[in-house]
Amino acid sequence: MSCAICDIRKEKRFCPAVHGRICPQCCGEQREVTLDCPSDCPYLQQAREHEKPRSGDQFDRASLFLQVEISEQFTYEREHLLMGLSYALAQAAHADRCLNDRDLIAALSAICTRYERLVNSGLHYDQPLASAAQHAVGAQVEEMLEQYRETEHKQLGYSTLRDSDVLKSLVFLVRLGHGRTSGRPKSRAFIDFLFAQFPEKHSAVVTPQEAGSRIIVP
Repeated sequence: MSCAICDIRKEKRFCPAVHGRICPQCCGEQREVTLDCPSDCPYLQQAREHEKPRSGDQFDRASLFLQVEISEQFTYEREHLLMGLSYALAQAAHADRCLNDRDLIAALSAICTRYERLVNSGLHYDQPLASAAQHAVGAQVEEMLEQYRETEHKQLGYSTLRDSDVLKSLVFLVRLGHGRTSGRPKSRAFIDFLFAQFPEKHSAVVTPQEAGSRIIVP
């Protein structure tokens, strides 16, 4: 039997993305490029285990918002904010199973640009999002931020959350996303990382000890 993709080489493994058997070469070349690989595919999982981290020259430096400085102290002081935003991203991805890393990172980047403009100039300007999926991610993030501020008001009588804190937290997650994704068009490695931190029925409310244990520095 020949490969269901190239129809030339001999098939040797079952591909759940095409519901047929394909050759190892097509699996390696088309994985997360033309194929929507399910997260539980053993060949995808095996590839991720052996995949080397992307080198610095593979990143667009502007996409990492390097002008925004994030200290280790900040990640410690705002760990609950980082966890809340991570949970919001996981919820958005749970709600839309077609969402991929590129969509998620693009939405985060657009929100970062908006908050950077707000911090630097005080101007409120909604950065247009490219798709309905990205818009849904943005809405989830903003809803979480509103809930965070409301919780602070209830506990303290005021909110300590500054726009600059939001910007740093979002940039942290953008960098984390770029570090976790494979960079391939249909990659969901970053999303699967978020799912591992927040299973679908997990609550956003965590103890300080739980929050700290889930913060992963990019």
